[in-house]
Amino acid sequence: MAAGITAKHGLLRSKTSLYHAISPSCVCIKRAATSATTDPQINEKYCLDLVRSRDYDGFVSSLLLPEEARRSSLALRAFNVELAQVKDSVSQKTIGLMRMQFWKTAIEEIYRDEPPNQPVSAELWRAVRKHHLTKRWLLRIVTEREKDLDDRAYRNLQELETYAENTQSSLIYLLLECLGLKNVHADHAASHIGKAQGIVTCLRATPHHSSRRRVYLPMDICMLHGASQEDFIRGSREQKVRDVVYDIASQAHVHLQHVRSQTRVIGGPDEIGSNSGWGGEGLHEC
Repeated sequence: MAAGITAKHGLLRSKTSLYHAISPSCVCIKRAATSATTDPQINEKYCLDLVRSRDYDGFVSSLLLPEEARRSSLALRAFNVELAQVKDSVSQKTIGLMRMQFWKTAIEEIYRDEPPNQPVSAELWRAVRKHHLTKRWLLRIVTEREKDLDDRAYRNLQELETYAENTQSSLIYLLLECLGLKNVHADHAASHIGKAQGIVTCLRATPHHSSRRRVYLPMDICMLHGASQEDFIRGSREQKVRDVVYDIASQAHVHLQHVRSQTRVIGGPDEIGSNSGWGGEGLHEC
């Protein structure tokens, strides 16, 4: 900072930098229910572009939903992307926690009809009003993402499944509400498919994480086969690495089999694929 700038201006700049650091992709300026709907088309396009660029699987599956649920689905997925990218976009855990707090506060304000003037928040407010979405599922996603800022490997497969249930499955519960589908069997299937998604997403993200010297695969499975984190960081293709991947993927397959068993109760595969958006959903990252 130049010597000629006063302490007052320096403080202002510091506060501005911090504000940009904790805010999501678009800066929030003021809060009011009316301001959130000023540019609904711009908000909708922002969410669509965000999901298309950061969660392409989710973008494609949203296009398969009925028109009345499509926009809300994109809003929910954009919300999920905003949360998912916090971990990789901050250099300090404290800033990540502040961003998570922003979203916790935003959710509370959305349910008071006072959403932040930010595209994702505005679209999420619209979805909540239209479909009467359950607040606890939204908060559960934020809370679990917040815990994940600890940046450590999962201790065991059950811990990864819990993370997947609280994030991926919670998102699917909200998508079901957008579709007006309230069925205990559908919820049961959503729980399993969310866990399967979470496991597969973690596997798919392993090369990306390994390139940054991070490995999040369950430690119990790695220890069982004698595979170290360094093996994944080096990109090893040894049998022990393959065995770890196989065991983890097999657990995802078990959950998928549970979902398929539910089709006899909920409806056939075609019905599930067309009505629930379960045919090809994918999330941004583990």
